[in-house]
Amino acid sequence: MQLRVTRSQALAWRMRRQHLLAGAADPTEVVRTLAAVSVFGSDPDLSVRRRLASPGEPGEVQRALTDGRLVRTFSFRGSVQVMAPETAGAYLALRSAGRQWALRSWVEHYRLAPDEWPDLRAVVREVVASGPVPPQAVADVLAGHQRFAHLAKEFAQPNHTFLKPFAWQGDIVLGPDLFGPLELQSPALAPGWAGVPDLEEAGPRAVLEYVDAYGPTTPGLVDHWLGGGLSAGRKRLERWWREVEGDLVEVDVEGEARWHLASRVDDLGTTRPEPTVVLLPGKDDWVMGPGTQDTWVVPAGHRTSMTRGANPVLVDGVVAGTWRVRADVLEVDAPASAGLAAEATRLRSLLGADLDLRTP
Repeated sequence: MQLRVTRSQALAWRMRRQHLLAGAADPTEVVRTLAAVSVFGSDPDLSVRRRLASPGEPGEVQRALTDGRLVRTFSFRGSVQVMAPETAGAYLALRSAGRQWALRSWVEHYRLAPDEWPDLRAVVREVVASGPVPPQAVADVLAGHQRFAHLAKEFAQPNHTFLKPFAWQGDIVLGPDLFGPLELQSPALAPGWAGVPDLEEAGPRAVLEYVDAYGPTTPGLVDHWLGGGLSAGRKRLERWWREVEGDLVEVDVEGEARWHLASRVDDLGTTRPEPTVVLLPGKDDWVMGPGTQDTWVVPAGHRTSMTRGANPVLVDGVVAGTWRVRADVLEVDAPASAGLAAEATRLRSLLGADLDLRTP
């Protein structure tokens, strides 16, 4: 018999799964669940610490990067994300599947054939092995290399476009300092680094991990996350979905067909919604994972503000407005809600700031 749940149940289950109702033990658990946490246009420390059972002091993400519990690299949407070293490789495998460096425009512009990349990557890996090092260190080595000297300038004046394929193939990650100058290092310096697996192993795994964190969901939302986010390719994603269908169960969410992990469907069925108010930073995974077009989380009237990176106010998991800090004031532009005062107190603690709450 097909499970029937309400949308409120489904979102309550997802909030719990994403550690927004019951906090996780450590930052790695949070990031591993979400797959990746954005750095630019967001506040990764707030995103992660809002999901911890014991948030501690500001700077928890920086501390986790420094000791290798997390890594920072180019992945989703061509930008920089904080990722768990145990799972990052699977997503990087998907991002590198398109072999951008083999495009004719790349070959001609960089004067580098696809079959020359393995040798170049080996040079880069050797330089960053004892990192973090500035990109200039790679440039210095390439400048004395007969075949690759012309590419030294891409590192001397760091060309992020050119650096990305090295990150996608697991040769480099960015240095751990969120706010310092650009540095490069080997991902193997992170104790949990598991490497970049074969694409056909990584693909089904990534699909299941998305359903696990963002379910109940649809193939279209998987395509948004792994296709739009990582350019994995629609045909590949359709094939991987078929391969994992045996691990999924179709559920009825107020008449809409969605899919959930079979191993978690009982938990979904017993979930009971509870009133919640959550203040998250802009570009948080709660919004970006399903995407601003998914009206489950982002009603049409809030889509523009979410796309532009405003900080969302969630009421029962749904974007109901925005918030911002101006001087010593927490300004909340959202309908009055019973849980707002308690959540504002939590935000003050997370930010380490004494803020006056102002509402419409």
